[in-house]
Amino acid sequence: MSSERPVNPRFAEDMWFKEAPGGPPRYRDRTDKPVRYFTVVDKQNGAVLGYVWGGDEDDAAAYVPRRAAGPVGANERMSWISRLREAKARGIRPSQAIAEFLAGPEPGGRGRPLPGSLTHAPNPAAVKALAQEI
Repeated sequence: MSSERPVNPRFAEDMWFKEAPGGPPRYRDRTDKPVRYFTVVDKQNGAVLGYVWGGDEDDAAAYVPRRAAGPVGANERMSWISRLREAKARGIRPSQAIAEFLAGPEPGGRGRPLPGSLTHAPNPAAVKALAQEI
């Protein structure tokens, strides 16, 4: 009698992911075009949690957590992604969403925009590189 157990054939089948149409409206999360971004800081202690960037040319926007912020920065992502999706559902451009976030009331979640932090980057890769700095 062999000690090996037979492998269920279902586990050997290839799995294919096919995205279903629909779902919430979203900005693209990739572009190589210039973007504007602002810094998100912790409401309690002012520590940098991440960055929200957006670019109208490719209708793209996203939140990038700062590595040094650890889990707190990563967990803040859903708060900003939800706000970006809501803005997209209203049909506004990423630059308009960013302007609203900066001018509007303090959002839910742990982070808030840092006043005066809006600036330009050549592309989101530059913002992601900034987020990796310690």
